[in-house]
Amino acid sequence: MTEPAAGPATSSTRQQPNILLIMADQLSAPFLSIHGGPAITPNIDRLAVEGTTFTSAYSNSPLCAPARFAMMSGQLNSRIGAYDNASEFTSSIPTFAHYLRSAGYQTSLVGKMHFVGADQLHGYEERLTTDIYPADFGWTPNWGDPDGRFDWWFHNMDSVLHAGIADASNQLDYDDDVAHHSIRKLRDLARTADDRPWMMTASFTHPHDPYIARQQFWDLYDHDAIPMPSVDPIADDANDPHSRRLRQVIGADNTEISDGQIRNARHAYLANISFVDHHIGEMLDTLDRHGMADNTVVIFTGDHGDMLGERGLWYKMSFFEHSARIPLIVRRPGVAGGERIDEHVGLLDIAPTMLDLAGVEVPATMDGCSVLDGGVGKTVVGEYLGEGAVAPIFMIRRGDWKYVSSRADPPQLFNVAVDPAELRNLAADPEHADVAAAFEAEVAERWDAAAIDAAVRANQVARATVDRALRQGRFEAWDYVPQSNALNQYMRNHLNLNDVESSRRA
Repeated sequence: MTEPAAGPATSSTRQQPNILLIMADQLSAPFLSIHGGPAITPNIDRLAVEGTTFTSAYSNSPLCAPARFAMMSGQLNSRIGAYDNASEFTSSIPTFAHYLRSAGYQTSLVGKMHFVGADQLHGYEERLTTDIYPADFGWTPNWGDPDGRFDWWFHNMDSVLHAGIADASNQLDYDDDVAHHSIRKLRDLARTADDRPWMMTASFTHPHDPYIARQQFWDLYDHDAIPMPSVDPIADDANDPHSRRLRQVIGADNTEISDGQIRNARHAYLANISFVDHHIGEMLDTLDRHGMADNTVVIFTGDHGDMLGERGLWYKMSFFEHSARIPLIVRRPGVAGGERIDEHVGLLDIAPTMLDLAGVEVPATMDGCSVLDGGVGKTVVGEYLGEGAVAPIFMIRRGDWKYVSSRADPPQLFNVAVDPAELRNLAADPEHADVAAAFEAEVAERWDAAAIDAAVRANQVARATVDRALRQGRFEAWDYVPQSNALNQYMRNHLNLNDVESSRRA
């Protein structure tokens, strides 16, 4: 592997495009209007008109932290030990931020990335907000106790039962901060004397539950016209084992939910997609106003989706379409927009794509590939290793097929083109025995399931031990605390007023 050259930007590196990565959290692609869904998203629609839309993009691990760690490293979760929402993202794992920074980019993070561990930067030069979720090992699952619940952090159905309108919430407060700092940073980049190209990540936590939306975005939708789930809850005796476990994990198996509560939750979810879209529009307008759009690539994606009541499931943690399928749009200056690419891609492809944009050689250690100029893989693989599983779950998406395999459960084989709701499992169908057998052989070739299972369980025990110890006595948090030096902000007497006023205009 050839490492990219380190050091300051040169005249050649200054021709590298700026890169703005915008992320939404728990945004299921089927709900977007660009994929035929009901969400009102004029700015995402604009990106699709001006960029390239990948219609079959997938999360390689449908849970927040593992999805993001795979995206940033370009490596499968089992390779980097990124199993769940309390897995440490090891500092020695290179990310796209490291590679771009070595190639002369200034790198900034605004918003959620759910880094776990003492390293809270992972290649970013600066981080302008704290994270919304904890950076320690407190959310470690326990596969040794599959029926147990961590009630203080497991999902439950309160988000659905109490869905509705509010002007403020924990999540809304956070995204207000993300939006403010994102726009402020873009303005700073427009007026900086630093002539390096830049890469900025702006990562919102919506439309992630709780399903609480502001009135102005709620009012964009006719409540009575909010579509209800297209697939009804599936009876336990007809359901697959992983879905039964997920219903238990989130408390859906013993919670009565009315149609009104389901409609409220789906209404708020759509409203929060529009909320994120509004802030995307602010960022696009800022690029336009400051003349940066002509040299800035905009990438829009999400970490995973949301079942939102489909099949009686909520949130994520499965490889069904609503949970695993995500948006991906790439807008490049000078490249005609409006193209739609139907080949399968995944979050693992984001890091190679960003390196490709910057002219950096993609290392052989990455499991994804660049999506630029036809360099799109025809197969996406996934792993789920978090709560709700009792053994590793593997997914292969190729052509019309999706195959899901776990040593703990019967396999699943769906023809997604013919059966988009994934209601007919063909794995045991004699007519498809050869297809199922070929996929299972491929799973065995790609993964050592027993070794991964043992590694996950040992890591869970180790992290639980560390977490218990660190909660005794004096507590030292790993959570990121943004640094701010007000001594050089605004007007100070060691600065020249004329220089301050002129240099801060943009």
